[in-house]
Amino acid sequence: MQSHSVQTRRQLRQSILNERAKLALEQQSIASFNLIPQALALINQYHTEHIALYLPFNSEISPLPLIERLQQQNKSLYLPILHPFAKGHLFFQQYDAETLFITHKFGMQQPKPDVRKVKPLNEIEMIFTPLLACDKSGNRLGYGGGFYDRTLALTPQAISVGLAYPFQFVENLPTEPWDIPLNHLIIGDIK
Repeated sequence: MQSHSVQTRRQLRQSILNERAKLALEQQSIASFNLIPQALALINQYHTEHIALYLPFNSEISPLPLIERLQQQNKSLYLPILHPFAKGHLFFQQYDAETLFITHKFGMQQPKPDVRKVKPLNEIEMIFTPLLACDKSGNRLGYGGGFYDRTLALTPQAISVGLAYPFQFVENLPTEPWDIPLNHLIIGDIK
C-alpha cells in the first residue's frame, strides 16, 4: 500500500508534466531568458565561480541562455553525469567548447565522461537544479529518482537553486525524510 504522500507526489508530477507540455516554444524561450537577471544576481551575491547547471530535457526550463552568459563571464561551469559506479548518484564535469555529449539510459544528454574534467563535489559552489515543483519552504519535487537529493546531501557547501516556470511553484509539497530543500528558487516568467 502506497502512502498518501507518494500518491500525491505522483499525481502532482503528472499534473505539472501535463502543464509543462502545453507551453509553446516561445513561452519556454521567454522564461529561460527571464530567469537570467535573478540568476546573475544570486551568483554575484555569493561570489560564485564554480557553478553546476543542467541540460534541459523535454520542456524543462532551459538554463542554456544563462550558460552562454556565464561563459562570457569566464565562470567555471559543470554539467551532471550519471555516476557509472554509484547507482542513483551524479558527478559533475567541466563544460567547455570541446565537451562531447552522449545520451544516457534515461534519454537525456550528458557530457561524455572524461576523468580529467571531473570536479570534486566539495568544490562546487552553486548547483542549479531542474524540478517539477517547489514550495515556499524550498522543498523540491523532482522526477522521483532521488539523483539531486543525493547530490545535494553530499554538497552541503553548495548553494542550491531551482529553476521553474510560474506554475511549478506550489504552496506546500508533501515531503519525505530524504528530501533536501533548495536554498533559492528562480521563476522564469513566461510573458
